[in-house]
Amino acid sequence: MLKKRSVVLAGHATSVALEPEFWAILDRIAGERDLSHAGLLVWIDQTRGRRPLASACRVLALEWAAAQPKG
Repeated sequence: MLKKRSVVLAGHATSVALEPEFWAILDRIAGERDLSHAGLLVWIDQTRGRRPLASACRVLALEWAAAQPKG
C-alpha cells in the first residue's frame, strides 16, 4: 500500500506516493542531512532532472541503501 506525503515544490502543492519502506529510507537520509521531509523532497525535486519525482525518490533510496556497509 502506498503512503502519500504532501509538499510545496516550486510554489505548487503536490503529493508523492511511495511504499512505506521507501519512506523509511528517505526519513533516514533526511535525518543524516539534517533536513525535514519536505526539505529532502525539495532537494530531490531540484536535482532529479527529467525523472518523475516518485522515481527519483525511489532511486535515491536504493542508491543510499546500496552504499550502506553490509554487516
